[in-house]
Amino acid sequence: MSMIPVHLAVEDELSEAVLRRMLHHSNRGYHVGTTYRRGGFGYLRRTVRGWNRAAVGIPFIILTDLDQYACPRALIEEWLPEPQQSNLLFRVAVREVESWLLADAENLSKHLAVHRKWLPGRPDALPDPKAALVDAARRSRSSGLRNRIVPRPGSTAKQGPDYNGCLVAFVLTTWDIEAARAVSPSLARTVKKLSEFTPTWQR
Repeated sequence: MSMIPVHLAVEDELSEAVLRRMLHHSNRGYHVGTTYRRGGFGYLRRTVRGWNRAAVGIPFIILTDLDQYACPRALIEEWLPEPQQSNLLFRVAVREVESWLLADAENLSKHLAVHRKWLPGRPDALPDPKAALVDAARRSRSSGLRNRIVPRPGSTAKQGPDYNGCLVAFVLTTWDIEAARAVSPSLARTVKKLSEFTPTWQR
């Protein structure tokens, strides 16, 4: 198997962990060079054109959340109005990467120490998957986990102090991508793209 060198551009620590797990899961020989992670979607939006041009020389994979856009195509067309290089994989989680974790409800419920019924059945359809995950964690039987994921009382934060750390641990140890892709069409599309991608090299 030939190695596929790639650079990554992601919103945060959790998105990076998810993408790296998916690259490993693909069994395609992806080798990650540099990961760019410097300030959420705003940083990605400002720099995507530069990575599109750089993809002529080495493949880039961008992963961002759909958030309030109508569909992934609308986001991509607004962020990147120029022709997209074939070596640029621009992937959009619907509506947030948390949807892909919620799609493995069986394992996530065990990780969060909550009953399976508190996790939604169609995560891609949720308007705010992160909020749904945090709400589920409020019901956790583990006070330590609640303190890590759920914002402190009176806080204006949307997540607890170790939200990413707790969920990254789930992604790296327990997340079942095959089970999740059967529930999340958004995830299934990205898994398919990663399994089929073949870079082109300029002579």
